[in-house]
Amino acid sequence: MKGEIYLKIVALVGSNRKESFNRKLAVYMQNRYQTTVEIEILPIDKLPMYNQDDELTPPEIVTEIKKKVAESDGVLFVTPEYNHSIPAFLKNAIDWFSRVDKVMVNKPVMIVGSSPGVLGTARAQMHLRQILNSPGISALTLPGNEVFIGAVHEKLDESGKLVHEPTVQFMDTVMDNYIKWIKKQSL
Repeated sequence: MKGEIYLKIVALVGSNRKESFNRKLAVYMQNRYQTTVEIEILPIDKLPMYNQDDELTPPEIVTEIKKKVAESDGVLFVTPEYNHSIPAFLKNAIDWFSRVDKVMVNKPVMIVGSSPGVLGTARAQMHLRQILNSPGISALTLPGNEVFIGAVHEKLDESGKLVHEPTVQFMDTVMDNYIKWIKKQSL
């Protein structure tokens, strides 16, 4: 199957900053792994704030994004860390996904995060794993493959390409593990 796209992954980027390291990382992954998976970055920053009054007749953007999540083979979370947690609009997307049709239930998830700090996004990812394990979400999070990219500003070039070879090799290994794990989940 080499060269053939056989998995559809949607990416949820937790930063809406124009020069976001995490968005650059998501784009890098989209390009690097395009021969084995299709990664579509969803515009979750365009979602309105979740409101239970609207959940049965949500805005069209909510319906469109939930449909893409539901139809995907897996979800890639790429998140920064804000105050030891995830950004509000990433949590907002998860809240929409947890209501009515619950599109994340049993969905294979991979989490990646980067920051200029030493710890990468360890605390945010720990919190995100708790959220993804909640009853309305019940996602299947890839075990044992945590990707915390610290000092990311030193590991990306000006074009957003990951150039730190040990990190590139680690990302390749984790992505390969994720692909195999998704396939195993679908058996």
